[in-house]
Amino acid sequence: MRCQPRLKRMVYKWLNSNHLCLLCNDPAEQPYPLCVACEAELPWLQDGCQVCALPLPMQGLTCAQCRRRAPAFFRVEAPWHYGFPLDTLISRFKYNSQWPMGHLLAQLLGRWLCHRYSEGLPRPALLIPVPLAPRRLRQRGYNQAAMLASWLSGHTGIVSNEQVLKRLLDTPAQQGLKARARKRNLRQAFIVTNAHTIEGRHLALIDDVLTTGATAQTLASLLLKAGARRVDVYCLARTAKPGSA
Repeated sequence: MRCQPRLKRMVYKWLNSNHLCLLCNDPAEQPYPLCVACEAELPWLQDGCQVCALPLPMQGLTCAQCRRRAPAFFRVEAPWHYGFPLDTLISRFKYNSQWPMGHLLAQLLGRWLCHRYSEGLPRPALLIPVPLAPRRLRQRGYNQAAMLASWLSGHTGIVSNEQVLKRLLDTPAQQGLKARARKRNLRQAFIVTNAHTIEGRHLALIDDVLTTGATAQTLASLLLKAGARRVDVYCLARTAKPGSA
């Protein structure tokens, strides 16, 4: 007996090349659902801090904060700054469960990272998603960072492990808090659960957007204390300094 309804058309044709662009709905004519014109319109991060990827006026600079005090993470890799229409794509994925948006962004990030590896960027041994608090995970139903890490693993061949870090405290959302408040908010919020997995290894933290870097700093410090050799941060976008264009 056939229990499955007859399939008349596929909802998402990820393996075909006849995608429609998720932004303009025109034929994408690419291996992913984004046309060439819309891909060019994404807010590509041309010039950023060599450490934290903060948008800067020209290449080869290090921002004042990283010069004053080097962060625990070695470097941030982000292909875009947080601007239109990327901010809309991320919000629709993160808050409205529109997973094709997230899959598309992870695919583009994976292609970009593979290009960076070909240029000499060291490959990490593990991808570690930023964990979500249990209550927020129940409310949202998924951890967008874990989904990004899983998709990135498929595109890069680097193993993703979401069991290394655990969030203990359900702290207030970081969005809207100033840098100092974000740091206070994160004190003792996380623990490393599998230190033997990361000992002596190069890791990459995975998140959607890097704002002040407080979460990345906290987690990188924890991972290094637990024995990691190096921690990088991979994210979709880096926000500009407040008040800047």
